[in-house]
Amino acid sequence: MPELGIKEKVDVCVIGAGHAGCEAALACARLGMETVIFTVSVDSIALMPCNPNIGGSSKGHLVREVDALGGEMGKVIDRTFIQSKMLNQSKGPAVHSLRAQADKAEYSRAMRKVLENQDGLTIKQAEVCECLVEGNRIVGVKTFTGTVYECKAVILCTGTYLKARCLCGEAITYTGPNGLQAANHLTDSLKGLGIEMRRFKTGTPARMDKRSIDFSKMEEQFGDERIVPFSFSTNPEDVQIDQASCWLTYTNEKTHNIIRENLDRSPIYAGVIEGTGPRYCPSIEDKVVKFADKERHQVFIEPEGLHTNEMYVGGMSSSLPEDVQLAMYRTVPGLEHCKIVRNAYAIEYDCINPKQLYPTLEFKRIKGLFSGGQFNGSSGYEEAAAQGLIAGINASLSIQGKEQITLDRSEAYIGVLIDDLVTKDNFEPYRMMTSRAEYRLLLRQDNADLRLREKGYRAGLVSEEVYQATLLKKKMIEEEVERLKNLPVGGAKKIQEFLISKGSTELKTGTNMAELMCRPELSYEILSEIDEGRKPLPKDVIEQVEIEIKYEGYITRQLRQVIQFKKMEKKRIPENLDYNDIGSLRLEARQKLIDFKPVSVGQASRISGVSPADISVLLIYLEQYNRK
Repeated sequence: MPELGIKEKVDVCVIGAGHAGCEAALACARLGMETVIFTVSVDSIALMPCNPNIGGSSKGHLVREVDALGGEMGKVIDRTFIQSKMLNQSKGPAVHSLRAQADKAEYSRAMRKVLENQDGLTIKQAEVCECLVEGNRIVGVKTFTGTVYECKAVILCTGTYLKARCLCGEAITYTGPNGLQAANHLTDSLKGLGIEMRRFKTGTPARMDKRSIDFSKMEEQFGDERIVPFSFSTNPEDVQIDQASCWLTYTNEKTHNIIRENLDRSPIYAGVIEGTGPRYCPSIEDKVVKFADKERHQVFIEPEGLHTNEMYVGGMSSSLPEDVQLAMYRTVPGLEHCKIVRNAYAIEYDCINPKQLYPTLEFKRIKGLFSGGQFNGSSGYEEAAAQGLIAGINASLSIQGKEQITLDRSEAYIGVLIDDLVTKDNFEPYRMMTSRAEYRLLLRQDNADLRLREKGYRAGLVSEEVYQATLLKKKMIEEEVERLKNLPVGGAKKIQEFLISKGSTELKTGTNMAELMCRPELSYEILSEIDEGRKPLPKDVIEQVEIEIKYEGYITRQLRQVIQFKKMEKKRIPENLDYNDIGSLRLEARQKLIDFKPVSVGQASRISGVSPADISVLLIYLEQYNRK
């Protein structure tokens, strides 16, 4: 008789099929790893349990960077969006961010199709309950039904499912998002391996029946006339579609009074919720309490898709009881007769303290164990996808015996995101913001391909054809910038008349075309009238040429800052360094350095509690240490 019990052998096990898990699994399979992705429900692959959009301020940067590295999120949203907007267009290019309303069901369906048709990738509906470790190395996972999967790497992308519970007033249900099954067994296994766990919380607003909403009392919000795709490989002509509208309305004093009168019934204020919520995406209860001086708050009514009547009530997430929710929502103009399809709720879940990770997203204490997404204490679909992609790449590279990749703060928003997670004390769900990126003028969403295609190519996720096209684009930009800088412009009558006609001042001395372009009222296209030697160039090349020239002074200044930053990042700290041997270190700094185990002096300098004086002491010690 055959021996009972099932054992499977694969290269990589990915636990969770949300946005982090999808990118991680695809990266591994595309890099030649035999990969299995586990999910508590195949129907929840790439689920969007909260807001129906991809991108937004700073998050659009992350999606562009994921795409530049060879990820999938940008491609899928380009095929499934229903409205698209470039945010912050009145400001400089550093903060321009693309945001697209998604058809939730279509997005999930499209991503699932990609996974199902990826060679080397198997989807498995099962709950993983145990990580198997021998010594300090991961060797496999075990499912709740007893099947063991032997593997060389595991990537934890559990999202908000670990010991999840949803709260709506006094009602508590022990489920994951959208009523899906929670994962109740893995936490204990991770704790048994010495992994430090945390309890975080997030929330989502109600979904309304479109037929019960009076849109005449709201401000209609349209998409851009000319749509810009997320993916650099998407043909811009393919995304010029008829777009769905969103709507803007506001809360008022009646809304706020109902909330104030029922705060004792909110799990947040009644002490029922154990987890810490996101500061930058507060519930409506938090907004009313913490911003008591505000007479109103914005409420965006957004479609969940083209084939449903569900509308998302953006800006009014809540954990108040159902009766309070209905009363509260019905005070908002246009929602006076609204009918709730799905109640708002808060959700608590287990996650890790990410200081346990290297910048590669591998656990410091367990080789071959990686993690990404909300399990790392972050929030948002885009942050999750970015981490999942990096974890997937590095898990594959580690199996291949190759050096893992890291992105630093001067290279990508992804670098800022991961560095903040693994270096700083994060006591609440982390959200990416443009203000977190010191070198944001260099890290624009428009140049993500120029910054990161090479890394994606070296890792093996970007094809030779795509990489060569990026190199050609870079060459065209450099040659055109150089041509404009060396193209003289004199004070001929034709030139002076042209300048006057464009509201610009006449030339008093000779100049060049690049210097003229630096004038706010002049652009590359406007100057084409007097630039007779110009050759036709693609729009994305022209965009880069104009930014490079107009912002050259600022860009040069940031590049100088990056040089100094890189010097500190290159000063590596030996993994086995004993900080107790550094006698001049302050006690707090020593404790923090032992706790975080930074990989470089640069990373050490960003740990709270480590002062510039401590870094000086560390540098002197490392000089002596390296001479030994």
